[in-house]
Amino acid sequence: MLAHQRQALILEAVRERGGVRVADLVERLGVSDMTVRRDIGELHRRGLVARVHGGAASLDERSSAEPGFAAKAELQTAQKRAIARAAAALVRPGASVALSAGTTTVELARALRGVPDLTVVTNSPRVADVLHEPGAEEAGRTVVLTGGVRTPSDALTGPVAVRSVAGLHVDQLFLGVHGLDVRAGLTTPNLAEAETDRALVECARSLVVVADATKWGVVGLATIAGLDAVDVLVTDTEFPDDARDAVRDLVGDLVTAPEEETP
Repeated sequence: MLAHQRQALILEAVRERGGVRVADLVERLGVSDMTVRRDIGELHRRGLVARVHGGAASLDERSSAEPGFAAKAELQTAQKRAIARAAAALVRPGASVALSAGTTTVELARALRGVPDLTVVTNSPRVADVLHEPGAEEAGRTVVLTGGVRTPSDALTGPVAVRSVAGLHVDQLFLGVHGLDVRAGLTTPNLAEAETDRALVECARSLVVVADATKWGVVGLATIAGLDAVDVLVTDTEFPDDARDAVRDLVGDLVTAPEEETP
């Protein structure tokens, strides 16, 4: 297969799914890791895709563009698992926590299955499913799933979701976001999701944001909260130095989660 044919297939996959991993392309195209990375680099040079750690992503940067859950789940998987492990370490047995919708919070739900006696409030059916898998009952866990209208990112949002959390009080909210920016703060492309996330923020004593490095500098249509509302930001080791400097005086604590070493 010629280079331009491979690149056309890569571009098609990115446009269809919002993002694609190098490992998947190696298997699909039957070429080396280096060849795939060169092709992605060429597409990036031509302004057709965004080059991200472990793959390529769509360049659709409209503030109202909302990627689907499946597309986001393909990207930054190792970083999300690392962030989830670090965030789970902040939770104590018997706590009440809220988890927003998102691919990182789904990983966090998996990491929390070993913490006993939790009460978990969430507007994510996927988070609830993870916490209801076999063995969940043994941990004495209570899961409260809000109602609402389901978005492309698999969040339950809108007035029903907001009313579901009104009057609740949790120890910690673990919030996944579309973007982080000094001026815009925590953002999402979905207005209804922003309203629901703001209600979750209001019901929590502590706000923990879980976001990989690719979220830095991304601005969605609606602001959820300013960075100064964040008690803990859990990110990965690729979070850039300029971003660390920018958030140092804004967030309460910055936690960098190392990836698990391969034996």
